[in-house]
Amino acid sequence: MTEFEVKQLMKQEFHNPIVIEGLPGIGNVGKIAVDFIIESIKAKKFIEITSSTFPHSVFINEDNLVDLPAINMYYKKIRSQEFIFIAGDVQPLDERSCHGFCNLVLDKLEKHQIREIITLGGIGLPKIPKQPKVYVTANSKEMLTRYKTKEMEESIFGVVGPIIGVSGLLVGLAKKRKIPAAAILAQTFGHPSYMGIKPARELIRILNQKFRFNINLTTLDKEISEFELASNVNLPKLPGMQPKPLQPDRISYIG
Repeated sequence: MTEFEVKQLMKQEFHNPIVIEGLPGIGNVGKIAVDFIIESIKAKKFIEITSSTFPHSVFINEDNLVDLPAINMYYKKIRSQEFIFIAGDVQPLDERSCHGFCNLVLDKLEKHQIREIITLGGIGLPKIPKQPKVYVTANSKEMLTRYKTKEMEESIFGVVGPIIGVSGLLVGLAKKRKIPAAAILAQTFGHPSYMGIKPARELIRILNQKFRFNINLTTLDKEISEFELASNVNLPKLPGMQPKPLQPDRISYIG
């Protein structure tokens, strides 16, 4: 197997699409958000990417058969605007493969004169936020202005560390190619077993308003209510997850 194997599931022509990415990370916030949008608007999968750099594991599907971990691209046209969604089971495991994957994606997208890229992710906190705050950063001032809303926090600078993984690197590498890109990040609990459904809802709500996806969030609200009653709200604290004195809101990691 080559480093990345790209399978074209159907031929698709694009005109100035907007790309939205959400892969597993802290609280799986980006993955939950993008998966929910894809399902809600019935976007169609047209590319499947597998790789020897992805985790050495398989997933069991609904037919009780195994699937290799994959990252997929989905397509949907809403009114006059085309969208490409990047979603999947995994992220590349190391720095080299992450760079390789992001450049592969950008090579493919650049051929279609993409309008802009939006990446989604979570900001890990030492405890569950009651009302997750949302931040935005971008690779240009124009993109920052375009996606900054009154509800978002004023600035992300000095609040967080580096944005690790595809959600950060895709925005940075896009800048080298003069492709406008932004990362929208929501606070979540940094425990590895925690599922950030509530912060994912904030990201979905923002994109729903921005792009008029007409997504009904009732189902997700019900899941959030059930989730908050579940046992994982009492997950044990991890070593090093305690907030530092005098800096209770400072974040040490993003994914």
